[in-house]
Amino acid sequence: MKALLLLLLALGFPASAAEIIEVSIYADESYPPYSYKENGEARGLYPAIFSKAFERMQAYKVHIKPVSWKRGLMLMETGQGLALFPPYNRPLERPYLTISEPVLVEQVVAFCSENSMKGRKHPAVWPDDFHGLKVGVNAGFNIGGDKYKKAVKDGKMYEDQAPSNRSNILKLLLGRIDCYVNDRLSILWEIERIKADGVYADSRQAIVEAAVINQEQAYLGYTNRDNGRYPYKVDFMRAPNQILIDMKKSGEIQKIVEEVLSK
Repeated sequence: MKALLLLLLALGFPASAAEIIEVSIYADESYPPYSYKENGEARGLYPAIFSKAFERMQAYKVHIKPVSWKRGLMLMETGQGLALFPPYNRPLERPYLTISEPVLVEQVVAFCSENSMKGRKHPAVWPDDFHGLKVGVNAGFNIGGDKYKKAVKDGKMYEDQAPSNRSNILKLLLGRIDCYVNDRLSILWEIERIKADGVYADSRQAIVEAAVINQEQAYLGYTNRDNGRYPYKVDFMRAPNQILIDMKKSGEIQKIVEEVLSK
């Protein structure tokens, strides 16, 4: 049946001429406002964008499932999942991923405690002006750049991993780490949520944006370790690229971003 279905799709038959294929796509559950889990459902900028894109793929019914980032990467590396969003392009560290058309550009920054930045250059240069500090990152994230990784390897900086934005920001507020590196919008979003929960007022110290590290493009990443588990994969991968290009050209993606953030 699957072979017949793929033949019909390849010949250009409409979705009604074949059985709809159900597909699961995985999403980071702890990366607000880009992608996070709320009441068991995937929410945020990327789920909103991809939901619109997948609706236009009439041959498929796509289910977006939130998972921890580490588990999502494991599913891709072992071929147990078809696709995951939103990885950055890391071909050397993640050779098991084939990436899509880029979706959004994210600005990676370091937020640090005011105390840790006293006596250091301003504006600070990453990572040279941060030696001796303990830096928080989300578990499974490959972030900070090659010079930062070398500084950690050489013992000039120290890395501390935690599972989510909130856990890292709370550790920063409590003085358990000196800096936290992630997307700027994601950090600011979570700080506002922490303030709304009344937690920020109990902080032992103020935090500041200390350095812009770089800009990263985010993608939909497909496993290349499935060994034929998904016979429809080649067909499925074609459509999102053109759909995303069209959505960017028409301004639809920017409109979705504005609508999600306004909520």
